[in-house]
Amino acid sequence: MNDEKILDGLNAHAPGFIGMLGGRVVALDRAAQSCTFEFDVSHDFCHSVDVIQGGFITAMLDAAMSHAVFAHIEGPIANVSSLEIKTSYLEPSRAGRLRAVGRVLKASYKTAFLEGQLYDADGLLTATSSSVAKLVRPKPAA
Repeated sequence: MNDEKILDGLNAHAPGFIGMLGGRVVALDRAAQSCTFEFDVSHDFCHSVDVIQGGFITAMLDAAMSHAVFAHIEGPIANVSSLEIKTSYLEPSRAGRLRAVGRVLKASYKTAFLEGQLYDADGLLTATSSSVAKLVRPKPAA
């Protein structure tokens, strides 16, 4: 399947919170096993005037990382479930345009190690994440 069809499929099946955060998948990189999202976050997700609440930062990074799994891991994946996730907040992430990049560092049949970076509209790295995720495979038909 080509990248355009994968992008269309990922965006068509995105969970509702992605749309609420103004998000969509915009790029895939097979060599880096990465997935890039753009978000346009409104002030509705902020505290302190325009600083995005940390849980939403983690949600954006988690989305980018899990979508990298769906885009790049061989064989069907029914679900990606975070076993552990760590977010480091390097700078305030402010309402507006943000770019989240998720990467698959290593994956086995049932587990994946992932990383993510969040950048503001000027390219400043505002947050990073790392995750260990359980890969849920579809059950074979009886």
